[in-house]
Amino acid sequence: MKKFFKVLGYLLLIVIVGIGGLLVYVKTALPNVGPAPELKVERTPERIERGKYLANHVTVCMDCHSTRDWSRFAGPLTPGTLGKGGELFDQKFSFPGTYYSRNITPAGISRYTDGELFRVITTGVDKEGKPLFPVMPYTYYGRMDPEDIKCIIAYIRTLDPVENKVPAPVSDFPMNFIINTIPHKASPTKRPDKTDVLAYGAYLVNASACRECHTKVDKGQIIPELAFSGGREFPFPDGSVIRSANLTPDLETGLGKWTEEMFVNKFRAFADSNYQPPHVNPGEFNSIMPWNMYGAMTKEDLSAIYAYLHSLPAMKNEVVKYTAANVAKK
Repeated sequence: MKKFFKVLGYLLLIVIVGIGGLLVYVKTALPNVGPAPELKVERTPERIERGKYLANHVTVCMDCHSTRDWSRFAGPLTPGTLGKGGELFDQKFSFPGTYYSRNITPAGISRYTDGELFRVITTGVDKEGKPLFPVMPYTYYGRMDPEDIKCIIAYIRTLDPVENKVPAPVSDFPMNFIINTIPHKASPTKRPDKTDVLAYGAYLVNASACRECHTKVDKGQIIPELAFSGGREFPFPDGSVIRSANLTPDLETGLGKWTEEMFVNKFRAFADSNYQPPHVNPGEFNSIMPWNMYGAMTKEDLSAIYAYLHSLPAMKNEVVKYTAANVAKK
């Protein structure tokens, strides 16, 4: 019997040492996406203009990296906060930790080389080699055309610098270990020709990370088999809950009955020069969807997105889009 316990003790010791070694490896050797590329982005007017369009209306970097005015519908950006960062993503939003968007104005990124910016945008690994939690959708950006990423870099270098020190992120256990395994090398693609409508629409949907918000999550990570079927919950500070729409072409619960014209006009209405986001009182229906930003996408781009979404498998998922605070708390 003593021999049995002795052997068992050795086995437990081996397991403990093995687990400890694995944890040390994860913390010290990962993430491993390679060094930042040697890169100098030429800031041509064409690149800056393209980057401005992408960052404000397609990838909507400015949505998370600015302050939104939630006293108005869909939270338009607060003037003077463009790119300053500081938006909080924490356990209230089902994230396994406390994460803040970074300051991407020149005041926050001046210490980064263009290559280091390229790496962090496309792989989620920062200047110090530390991983970002994928609330920053770098897994999507890593599949974009490198030229588009360069355009975004050229544009954010031109933003007005805003001094804003953002708190460091903190991951809960076991995400503080798992997070090191998430970043991977980018898999860049070439932006399809606009004449290939489905491929071009797929490219835009990826760049816009539509799947991220329009899919239910588990511990902050989307559930792949439910992709685009909606229902992800986003709580507001007053306790009310908004849920994302079903983007699949299901006739009853998704976009199946939407025409291309209906889809495009829904977005473009928010870009009308006469449109002013209405005031919304606490507890009244609001939306986290940055309609004011996506609304300024070109008709051609919105039509391509519509075509791609309608090519997806239809999934039935009846979404209750809003629950008022007094109901959500019950």
